[in-house]
Amino acid sequence: MGTMWVNGNIYTMEEEGKTVEAVYTSNGIVHATGTKKEIERFLTSDDSVYDLERSTMFPGFTDSHLHMISLGQAMLRLDLSGCKTALEMIERLKEKARTLKPGQWLLGDGWNENNFPDRKVLSRKELDDIAPNHPVFLTRICRHAALANSKALELANVTMNTPNPQGGMIERDKDGLPTGYLLDQALELVRKVQPKITDDMLRDALDQAVSVMLQKGLTGGHTEDLSYYGSFHRTFQTFQEVIGQKNRLFRVHLLVHHDILSDMRREGWRHGKVNEYLSFGAVKIFADGALGGRTALLREDYSDQPGNSGVAVYTRDQLKALVKCARNEQMPVAIHAIGDLALEHAVEALEQHPPPPGQRDRIIHAQITPPDLVERLKRLPVVLDIQPHFVLSDFPWVKERLADERISHSYAWKTLLSENILCAGGSDAPIEAVDPLQSIQAAVTRKHRGQLGEGYISRERLTPYEAVYLYTVGSAQAAGKEKEFGKIAPGYYADFTILEKDILNMNVEDIANVSVVGTVVHGEFQYHKRRSGH
Repeated sequence: MGTMWVNGNIYTMEEEGKTVEAVYTSNGIVHATGTKKEIERFLTSDDSVYDLERSTMFPGFTDSHLHMISLGQAMLRLDLSGCKTALEMIERLKEKARTLKPGQWLLGDGWNENNFPDRKVLSRKELDDIAPNHPVFLTRICRHAALANSKALELANVTMNTPNPQGGMIERDKDGLPTGYLLDQALELVRKVQPKITDDMLRDALDQAVSVMLQKGLTGGHTEDLSYYGSFHRTFQTFQEVIGQKNRLFRVHLLVHHDILSDMRREGWRHGKVNEYLSFGAVKIFADGALGGRTALLREDYSDQPGNSGVAVYTRDQLKALVKCARNEQMPVAIHAIGDLALEHAVEALEQHPPPPGQRDRIIHAQITPPDLVERLKRLPVVLDIQPHFVLSDFPWVKERLADERISHSYAWKTLLSENILCAGGSDAPIEAVDPLQSIQAAVTRKHRGQLGEGYISRERLTPYEAVYLYTVGSAQAAGKEKEFGKIAPGYYADFTILEKDILNMNVEDIANVSVVGTVVHGEFQYHKRRSGH
């Protein structure tokens, strides 16, 4: 039984501006595109016709980089991302603490001192006063820093004598005592003593994430979760149990943290397709931290903190060895690299150990891209996973971190595309909202709605088509699936994002407010706003 999709703006994304009048799908695949008259020839008495009612249909949007289980967990934890002052954060923590049983952990996510007028970061002692009967652990918005109170540090046995773990840092006061501020790998010292998440909680978190992603018009996501919830087996089993079930048709591309690569192989899994909805992608490796916590690895010191140039999670040689290990398994890599020195390390490793023929590597974030590294990137089979919404989250405070010529080649999305470097669009949710329309608007305007001026580093603004390309063709290229996803064309999967308005031809400052009419995966509605039961 097939379906004809007709009476709307149908963008195929095969080239800029290309539309068709109608599409014919069957068994989850696009079989034909063309005029309404051409497609009507395919119809039989068993087929149906879906009237788009002048809405706009794109290939299914795919988030190229996020953490799906973490996204679901964040929805179940205390959300601190909206706090505009330290006092507001304190009051929200006190309110949450009053709802907890004695000894229960107070967990929160998303705080950002750059949103506070005084840039205040709460101390261990202040957290002790807020919740004296609870261990407290609060993850910063970048997820590369966290705050812990005395009870949490005591449970983790973090004292003045605890050495900094490789790739992390325990901030200390003038007496050498931990302040409660932890960076990068130091977070794991506390995480490992937190109550273990149950199987039901894992399933609920993933189910919650898929639900909200479908509502936002996403038909798929590239996610990195497999190393964080007890074991590879347990986490992957959660994906198998949730993804592909009724009303949960969703394309999930799983990045594989290098720590659990051997576990994956031991259980007989390989890079590539698992089933219609699950596939294994690249080996994930962290090269540095984040700009917010000043742990992104820079060639020169931070402008607002002389003597600190960030944190290298691995040395150059260690990073190369990890890439070589992935090559031994015939797999591409996805390297988290935010700072320019981290990017240099990543490029050097990819040059020395290229991927197997036909594969592409990924560099995640690539926020600082100096011209010399852009030239080297152009010669590599690589896709950059960029997060357009970071522009809105990081400016204007990032100009304090990089108060020199570095800022001029940061968040340089237009430059990268003009140099024919492949890019894909993601949110890094739950760090940013898992809403592709917000990110598309951010890429196009580079400013908040209503903000005066031309936007932050306005020459790097993308066109609406380029921004949508990131979430369609770009995401497919990042997964090496550009012949299956990212376009509406014969032989491609029938995954569609249907929007109320044409975001390629409207006031760009209103893109984020456009409603999602429907999300179609494998030819079936997984979310539908207007017509129930369709």
